[in-house]
Amino acid sequence: MTILVTGGAGFIGGNFVLDWLAGREETVVNLDALTYAGNLETLHTVRTKPNHVFTHGDIGDRKLVAELLRDHRPRAIVNFAAESHVDRSIHGPGDFIQTNIVGTFNLLECAREYWNGLEAGEREAFRFLHVSTDEVYGTLQAEDPPFAETKRYEPNSPYSASKAASDHLVRAWHHTYGLPVLTTNCSNNYGPYHFPEKLVPLVILNALAGKPLPIYGDGRQVRDWLYVKDHCSAIRRVLEAGKPGETYNVGGWNEKTNLEVVSAICGILDQLKPRADGQAYREQIQLVADRPGHDRRYAIDARKLERELGWKPAETFDSGIRKTVEWYLSNPDWIEHVSNGSYRDWLDKHYG
Repeated sequence: MTILVTGGAGFIGGNFVLDWLAGREETVVNLDALTYAGNLETLHTVRTKPNHVFTHGDIGDRKLVAELLRDHRPRAIVNFAAESHVDRSIHGPGDFIQTNIVGTFNLLECAREYWNGLEAGEREAFRFLHVSTDEVYGTLQAEDPPFAETKRYEPNSPYSASKAASDHLVRAWHHTYGLPVLTTNCSNNYGPYHFPEKLVPLVILNALAGKPLPIYGDGRQVRDWLYVKDHCSAIRRVLEAGKPGETYNVGGWNEKTNLEVVSAICGILDQLKPRADGQAYREQIQLVADRPGHDRRYAIDARKLERELGWKPAETFDSGIRKTVEWYLSNPDWIEHVSNGSYRDWLDKHYG
């Protein structure tokens, strides 16, 4: 048995591949374009495993995807492949349109052709699981209930608009062609192997380097924080038992302001790796100009996933964020790899 994972060298996809191979003998065919945030160092522990087949390529390459489907005959496709950073989408939206919309379209068409050619039993068992984001729902006011699966889409950035479009394509391929799809919309992930343009790893690495810890605006933007390995377990559960055509929201039930998150990281670093001058890492916090169209609050209502499939997160924010800081302190080689060359140039340009 085989599954095809797209974007499996990125943050969430890489964690999913590692967790899958740690607990199963089933083969993973891992397709990743290795753009700036795709990192083979994340997969170094499984490079030689016979049930991990890595292919360097793009989901927009229909010839390549069709060949992978024909040669490996997966029972499922799990699509993590996406451009995912809001700031980058503001500075250059074109890549987001190409990967998240056109790429998803090409992948769906390859999946449809492959699925149509399967024998009856294989057709019935096949699944296409599309991993998306809570940002497609727009923003919440302080008194609003969390996003449920029935919330209308109101994307506010080029990134979230491109993901919303991809979600709509997935839905349409189910209702028009019968393709057995599943969609998950997750809240803010954090954890090991997170590329350091995102808040949590950026704060950890800037703190250790003695650099400012930049927080947009007043720092009171609220996000629901989900430990990445909890997210991976939710995806496995949806793939196993989700109903085709359904959407499942995945959240951590951990609403925190950005300032609270940064302060928590600083407190853990004060304990585990104190500054040489004896000062608190909080002294490095710096409020910076807010970004355009910055959504004020996201929060996920994950009760459907718990009610229908029995899933709920294993980590609290306190336990997950401590594990995350400990991982970064214990993995300087991975950090050094992603902090060199063009990676570092881009981070320095945009985050100092």
